[in-house]
Amino acid sequence: MAPPLRMRRQVLPNWMMAWPALAWWTVFFVIPLAWIVVYSFGAKPAADATGAVDLSQLSLANYGAALDEIFFRVFRITMRTAGLGTILCALLGFPVAYALAFHVPQRWRSLLVFLLILPYWTSFLLRTFAWRIILAPDGTLAHILKFTGLNNGPLLVLDTNAAVQLGIIYNYMPVMILPIYVALEKIDGSLVKASMDLGAGPIRTFCFVTLPLAAPGLFGGMLLTFILAAGDYVVPTILGGTKGLMVGNLVATQILASQNLPLGAAMAVMLIALLTLVVAVVGGSLWLLRAIVRKIAGPAL
Repeated sequence: MAPPLRMRRQVLPNWMMAWPALAWWTVFFVIPLAWIVVYSFGAKPAADATGAVDLSQLSLANYGAALDEIFFRVFRITMRTAGLGTILCALLGFPVAYALAFHVPQRWRSLLVFLLILPYWTSFLLRTFAWRIILAPDGTLAHILKFTGLNNGPLLVLDTNAAVQLGIIYNYMPVMILPIYVALEKIDGSLVKASMDLGAGPIRTFCFVTLPLAAPGLFGGMLLTFILAAGDYVVPTILGGTKGLMVGNLVATQILASQNLPLGAAMAVMLIALLTLVVAVVGGSLWLLRAIVRKIAGPAL
């Protein structure tokens, strides 16, 4: 006699329901990342050899070659560009998400969210190339500035770090806005009204009620934006030229131009490790700051 349906449902553990996501994550993330790590211990094959990597003798020579002044100098530039881009995206994106969650009528929100993600229906490469037309010395922005009298000469922005920064802000702004919007939309409006009724003004209510409740979405958006910007290869290549060098360009140069896949893999692993360290340090600092604030102001925060 077959067991009842309720008994048969309890045979498999609950985590088995997540097996499609786990399988996708394993096949498309864990396994490729493991191969990159393995390749980083290999060597560049001889000219008459077959294959992209020689794994006959594994060593740490590629990490020694990658640990030079050029890598860390480019890494500092990458962290500065990604960090500044993340902060600017947060400063510009939070008011947009706030207005979308609290000041836009419900019937228009879906349309505005659709318009926000609409550029992602176009190729990332094409959208970035379009900025070369806008930022060209005699391009669209130069004509606008000349028409308004703000600049009469050629626009010298293209192929600079400023162009890279602008491209990162443009491309990753929706990645910042959407998590913040989701967090703000879930805030119970009665909490804001209660704060106002208890005598807190708009600024104090925002700082002590709205902002703490939206903090998970804000931190999530900043984390996504920072990681994507730090590993970007397209934006600095197209908009930065020789002055927009980032770690992604170093990795691509070693793999595509120098045909040195092991050294490029070592640089990629180092980038992942350093990004993990930076995120861990920032996350730990924010956790410690929150614990100190809660200790001083009380558990209500």
